[in-house]
Amino acid sequence: MSDRSPLPPVRLASEPELARDALATPLLARAARLARWAGPATRIDAGGALVEEQLPAAAEALGLSGDDAAAEASEAWRTAVDTGLVEITDEDTGAVAAGAELRLLTGGSPRDVLTVWLSALDAVLADAAVPDLDGLIDAMDEGGTVDFGSLQWDPQAEAEFLDGVLTNLYLLTVGEDRPGGPVPLPALAASVIVPSDMGEPTNDMLQQVSDAMMRLDDQFRLLEPVGLVEYRPVDEALLGEGDAEDEDGSGAGGDPSAPVDEVDVSRYGMVRLTPLGLYGVRARLLDAGHDAPAVGDLADKGADALLDGTAAFPPAAAHAETEQWLALREPLAAATELLAAARGTDAGAPLRRLRCQQALSLVGPAAEPALRDVLDDRELGGLARVWLTERGLADVPPPTENMIFWLTIDTVAAQLAAEGDSAELHALVQGLAEQHSGFFAAAWRVDHPQTADVLEAMGRLHPDKRIAKEARKAAFKARSARGE
Repeated sequence: MSDRSPLPPVRLASEPELARDALATPLLARAARLARWAGPATRIDAGGALVEEQLPAAAEALGLSGDDAAAEASEAWRTAVDTGLVEITDEDTGAVAAGAELRLLTGGSPRDVLTVWLSALDAVLADAAVPDLDGLIDAMDEGGTVDFGSLQWDPQAEAEFLDGVLTNLYLLTVGEDRPGGPVPLPALAASVIVPSDMGEPTNDMLQQVSDAMMRLDDQFRLLEPVGLVEYRPVDEALLGEGDAEDEDGSGAGGDPSAPVDEVDVSRYGMVRLTPLGLYGVRARLLDAGHDAPAVGDLADKGADALLDGTAAFPPAAAHAETEQWLALREPLAAATELLAAARGTDAGAPLRRLRCQQALSLVGPAAEPALRDVLDDRELGGLARVWLTERGLADVPPPTENMIFWLTIDTVAAQLAAEGDSAELHALVQGLAEQHSGFFAAAWRVDHPQTADVLEAMGRLHPDKRIAKEARKAAFKARSARGE
């Protein structure tokens, strides 16, 4: 993902909880067991894989049986080597021993355990981006190198595709519309293939989505044992149906964008990131240079960092972040710090004051002295009166007319910054014009840095053409008065 704009904040489980989840993942648990099983007689080949004759004993040590036992044991061994749970002690003979990382799984901190798990995740993701090994072997030329052209496979493009899919799955998971819910595989595949501004997808585009679904089906099957996802695979019966439908161009399983009920769509595959998966994808996003905040990141920072950092947070995430910040502070000290950080005339100041007001709503009556201290403050006196009045406290001086209008302009400016042209803002704009006759005649005189911008926005948002024209005229007067 090339866009470096901040991602929505994620709520992560605690590191001890995540570490327990990591230790319980089938792949890491098996890798650790093989690392303890390995002894002086254990040998690997030149590629680091367990020699074939030792695979049955490795599978037995893991309690595996059946046709896939040897393959699963081999995969667990590769993970043990890739993560440092096993170390090569003699490259010539292929001798191995338990590695230093193995001790971290039992004696290290939760973060140590997660570091080992992230190494396992990186290795599995690299494997998931590789095509079928049979095709890979067939494509090797006599010199032992891979002819990627004959495979029709671009290693970098495949890795970027999988990263893009996981990023979109992360965005769908952390979004407040469907927090943590399973995502249908067709929708996920379409999210990285079909342009957002495309109307009706073409047959060629639908075929690409169908092909991507099949690739992702294989990849998510590989990623589930490492604990990244919970995955319900594509119903294999659909593959046969898809062969019959290929003649009409609909691809495997038919048109993945066609309306289907919940039972039907689940047959096309359903995937969700686990709590551990959220942690893992976020770690990779951070490594790639993305701004991927997590709720709690700001708890030990100053009030200025809290108000600026939560400016773009969705309401529930901003609330949770603020609760964690307040939990570490005494109410009076917290209120004093928040009010000081909310001051300013810069473009971001109105939204800081809105976040300050929302934070103060969570503070108890012990904060009262801090609010009374700013009653005469031009920027904070209005919100202080609101706070004191809402709590039914006595001796709250009434606001002046100028303060009311200043607070109104500041509030609309904050809502514009927070939500843009939302339905709530439309309702606010209409309410202001309807409840206060002569509002625009007085509003343009308000000495607020964003008065003209707010009045222009009100002119754009109000559905009544006459009132909208009044707002635009008031905005013109405000700019003229400021010499703009």
